[in-house]
Amino acid sequence: MVNRGGRAAAPRGVEVVAADATDPAASAAACRGASVVYHCATASYGRWAEALPPLMNGIIEGAAAAGAKLVYGDNLYAYGRVDGPIREDLSYRPVGPNTQSRAEMATTLMSAHAAGKVRVTIGRASDFYGPYARQSKSGDSIFERAVAGKSAQGYGNPDVPHTFTFIDDFAAGLVTLGQRDEALGQVWHVPNAETVTTRGFVEMVFASLGQRPRVITVPGPVIAALALLIPTLAGVKETLYQSERPWVVDHAKFALAFGAQPTPHRDAIAQTITWFRGQMGERAPR
Repeated sequence: MVNRGGRAAAPRGVEVVAADATDPAASAAACRGASVVYHCATASYGRWAEALPPLMNGIIEGAAAAGAKLVYGDNLYAYGRVDGPIREDLSYRPVGPNTQSRAEMATTLMSAHAAGKVRVTIGRASDFYGPYARQSKSGDSIFERAVAGKSAQGYGNPDVPHTFTFIDDFAAGLVTLGQRDEALGQVWHVPNAETVTTRGFVEMVFASLGQRPRVITVPGPVIAALALLIPTLAGVKETLYQSERPWVVDHAKFALAFGAQPTPHRDAIAQTITWFRGQMGERAPR
């Protein structure tokens, strides 16, 4: 694992190395000897437009110097507003700075692949949850609050279908893409458990805790007002459509090529709750 500080709460057996991945030389040193480089790095939500391009460029240089495959852990933002299932063949239709940055990163990667600079594949996930996944729409706002005995917090319409990705399934999908040469030069949606509504997902979380489900939905106008003051919420406002309309991911392409056995939500939720309880210690009610 590579980050700027060289320290992280990484799983046992993971070596953490300090490097500034935006520096091509530092990135090349960190990637030296690698056969596959997994790009899962990001920046704070309000700084994507300025921070992500140099990060991507540096990691491309590092992977290319090592002669390694480059697997990019991406999200679905580049597609913009989508009617119907979200498939890999959809055009990019960004609607603002964050969605534009994601579209540009994917285009940069595929251009590098087409030019023969580096071998690339992209794996995309929806809103993810699981151990270590705190700063996502379903992380602290649902799991930490529920484990603490509070109401879950959401955005948009909790009663429309929404695909959630278990972080372990995302990781397994990226590993598969790194192992299979036929994945190169293409975009893939990693496998997900069945799509449910956000309310249904929250109900499963509270049921696993043995509690009555409670969810608070922040209205769009409130988010719009706060976005004027809080950069992070400006990004939430930009992609609020993902929570206001059906957001259903199709992973049939991946399943046909490599198979798919996503973790059932109830099992994944139980694992996630166990991890959050461990993080919260005595603060977690029983």
